[in-house]
Amino acid sequence: MKVSQEQKAENRSRILTEAGRLFREKGFDAVSVAEVMKAAGMTHGGFYGHFQSKDDLVAQTIAHAVGSQSVIDDLGVWIDTYLSEPHRAHPELGCPMAALAGFMRQQAPEARASMAKVLASQITTLTDIMPGEDLSKRRRSAIGSWAAMVGALILSRSIDDPALSAELLSETQAWIGEKTIPVQGG
Repeated sequence: MKVSQEQKAENRSRILTEAGRLFREKGFDAVSVAEVMKAAGMTHGGFYGHFQSKDDLVAQTIAHAVGSQSVIDDLGVWIDTYLSEPHRAHPELGCPMAALAGFMRQQAPEARASMAKVLASQITTLTDIMPGEDLSKRRRSAIGSWAAMVGALILSRSIDDPALSAELLSETQAWIGEKTIPVQGG
C-alpha cells in the first residue's frame, strides 16, 4: 500500500522528533537507527525512505529540533525560561545546542553545517530582541548572552551539587540582565 505524501511527511516529522529527543537524552553515538525508528513507531526498514544515512538523520534532526521550538520574542522571558531548573532537568526536551554541542566535534560535516545554521539563526533571533539602536552592539550582546546561557546550562547539568547548579543558572541570569538592560538616567 502506497503512503500519501502527507503521511510520509508526518512519519518523517515523527522520526525527527523522536531522534531529537533521544539524541539530546543519550548523545548521538548511544542511539541507533533501529532505536529511533522503534521510538517513532516504525520499522527499521522504513528509515532509508526518509534519510540517506545516520549522518543525514543527525543533520536533519538538529535543524528540526530548533525549527520546532517556539520563538520567544521577549528577552527576559527567553532568559528566564532558558536558565530555569525545568530546562536543566530535561535535556531531552530542551535546547539542542546545550544538549548536543559537546558531541558536534565528532560529527560529519553536514551535521556540523546544520548546527552552524542553527547557531546563526539563534544569534539573529536574539539580536533582533536585544535592546538598543546599534546593531553591532546588539549582536555582540546576543552572542555573549547566548554563549553564557548555553554554557551555564551545560555546566549546571554536568554537576551533582544542586546548590551550585542553581547558582550557575541564577547568577548567569543576573549577569546577562546587567549586561543587556540599558541603564536608565545617568
